[in-house]
Amino acid sequence: MTHENYMNEAVKAALQGMENNEGGPFGCIVVKDGEIIGRGNNRVTSTNDPTAHAEVIAIRDACKNLNSFQLDGCVIYTSCEPCPMCLGAIYWARPDKVFYGSNQQDAANIGFDDAFIYKEILLPYEKRSILFEQIGRKIALEPFLKWTAKENKITY
Repeated sequence: MTHENYMNEAVKAALQGMENNEGGPFGCIVVKDGEIIGRGNNRVTSTNDPTAHAEVIAIRDACKNLNSFQLDGCVIYTSCEPCPMCLGAIYWARPDKVFYGSNQQDAANIGFDDAFIYKEILLPYEKRSILFEQIGRKIALEPFLKWTAKENKITY
C-alpha cells in the first residue's frame, strides 16, 4: 500500500465514526511492516471520554495488538494534525513517523481550535485558565523513591 492508501484508511475511520455518531471527524491508523495494526476514530461524545481521540484509540489498539507499550518500527497516519494531548501520546508511544492529512487551521475552521491549549502550556501556573497548585510534594515523592529502588521495574 502507498502513503495515500494508508491516509485513505485513516479518513475512512473518521467517516465511519461520524456515521456511527461516535464523535468528531477524526480517524487514525497505525502501520507496522506494511500491516495496519491499530485503528481509531474519535469517540469523545459516544463514550463521554475527553481523551477518546482517534490517535489515542489507535495507539491503544496497536499496543494491545503488539502486546507492547511502545510502537517501535510503526508509522501513524492520522486524518488531522494531532492536538497537544495526542501529540504527547504519540511521543510516549515512540513511533518512527507520523503522517497527517488536514492541519490545525483546517480543524479550527470547523470549531476544533487547539491554539488556546498551546498558549496555556507556555503560561506560568498562576496565569492559566485552570489553576494549578502544588501540594503534598513530600508524600507524593514516596512512589518515586520506591520506583528508584525497585529492582524488577520495566523502564520506559
